[in-house]
Amino acid sequence: MADIALPFLDTGPAPGDATDDAPIVLLHGFAGDARGFSGLSDRLAPRRRTIAFDLPGHGRALDWPRIGGAGAAARAVAGSLDVMEVPRAHVVGHSMGGAAACLLALKAPERVASMTLLAPGGFGTEINHALLRHFASAREASVIHLLFEQFFGPDFVLPPLVVRQAAEWRARPGVVETLVEIVKSLLDGPRQQVLPLEDIAALGIPVRLVWGTSDKVLPVTQARDVPGVFGVHVFDRMGHMPHLERTEAVARIIGEQVSST
Repeated sequence: MADIALPFLDTGPAPGDATDDAPIVLLHGFAGDARGFSGLSDRLAPRRRTIAFDLPGHGRALDWPRIGGAGAAARAVAGSLDVMEVPRAHVVGHSMGGAAACLLALKAPERVASMTLLAPGGFGTEINHALLRHFASAREASVIHLLFEQFFGPDFVLPPLVVRQAAEWRARPGVVETLVEIVKSLLDGPRQQVLPLEDIAALGIPVRLVWGTSDKVLPVTQARDVPGVFGVHVFDRMGHMPHLERTEAVARIIGEQVSST
């Protein structure tokens, strides 16, 4: 797949525009897709190009040849940026996508101008493995709705359309089976794989963390005492979906990160 890029949504200034220098690349979390960043992209696009990928096994990349977790995603993103002739980017990663962003930086630090990580995976062993396993195998809309609610803080109202679209998507052949396979690669029994945080800090890439106190997937305590982090932004009563629950605030944080790098 060296000559084919992952499916993506491209927003903002056209490639080659002066404001296209180091675009913002958006990497979604487990069981998500590029569309989940649409609100964030709309807020970032007036100033800078944004590229939101569908990661392997998700969205339009369901049948990507190499399916897996953060490692497979990082390799696919690196190859896609090569195909798209994007030499350097500001990378925003959510959950599994945050871990993929870190692995991309470890693989090719010269390509990552900065990282803004939204409740990223790999920053500690603790993870709600039972929720992720159940969510991976869920097919019925009623079950998806109950599980979905646990990803958000107490003040977020889950739109019925989101649940309906998720159920329709999972009705497609191979979707649930692929999600179940991917979640296995993210977990080590009841724990998650941990990133080499000291090695990431040694790269000198500006990093910001965004986390919610009501995150039921990855505890906010994993944002504490992380080496090499420029800023930690913790939001009260926010769950595991910062880009959906606090879209304006996250866009502002990314803008500050990009402009200060």
